[in-house]
Amino acid sequence: MDTGHVPEDGNSTSPLWVGDRPAEERPAARPAAPSSAPASTYAPPTERVTLRALLGHPRYRPLRRRLLIAVVAGVAGGVLLAGWRWGVTTAVLAVIADTVLRARSHSSVPAWRRASVAERRTEAQLKRLERGGYRTLHARAIPDSDAQIDHLVIGPTGVYAVDSEKWDKRLPVRVQSHRKLFHGPFDQKARLDEARWEAEEASRLIGEALGREIVVVPALAIYGPPVPWKVLNVRSVDVFDGSRVRKWITKRERSLTDTEIAKIYEIAERALPARYPEG
Repeated sequence: MDTGHVPEDGNSTSPLWVGDRPAEERPAARPAAPSSAPASTYAPPTERVTLRALLGHPRYRPLRRRLLIAVVAGVAGGVLLAGWRWGVTTAVLAVIADTVLRARSHSSVPAWRRASVAERRTEAQLKRLERGGYRTLHARAIPDSDAQIDHLVIGPTGVYAVDSEKWDKRLPVRVQSHRKLFHGPFDQKARLDEARWEAEEASRLIGEALGREIVVVPALAIYGPPVPWKVLNVRSVDVFDGSRVRKWITKRERSLTDTEIAKIYEIAERALPARYPEG
């Protein structure tokens, strides 16, 4: 987060401020050109941009590919269908098809920066809590591990580590004796243990920096198959349908002040680095 007082244009000195400074503090003027060299009133010549140079730029690789596709499809269509109009039609259709296929299979956002569908749905719900004094950190890494807390929520009712899961809706969700969670035939013990460990590590790291114990409540928000209960604690992890995230957080008793929320958020931001930092 940028906390400096730098103008939006990136300059640290504004022309409006220079005139108000004492003369000795003003920036030195540029040395004047020698008198023997006549001042030129013309801008230096610029290199002309050709179509070939433009198409050679990496930014325009998709344009080159589509141009090639259009030429090949147009020639093939014109020859096979015996008419230049059919060739043009074939070229246009080929370019449209390539554009659609590329749009579906590629994104301008790198794959490692894209959140899952489940994470985006949870994030949308948590954003609505901001008006109630809640603050959220998304995709936070546990240091020295590959683990990640999808959403760390800090607010009036406490601190929560929420992991979002998108499961196959064709397989049922069930539990055994409040100790085992199954998705169809698959035991989710490892997933529950991971969510609990992430919350424990977050508690330890934040508590050490804060100087007192902080309890981070772990949760697993499930999207896809119906969850046949409201909220169920399985192996010390709250498990529920993803649509209940907001209610699960806000229905608890208030335990933190605004000052404590701000302090815990600041510590958590440092102790749990972003999994995918900018730049």
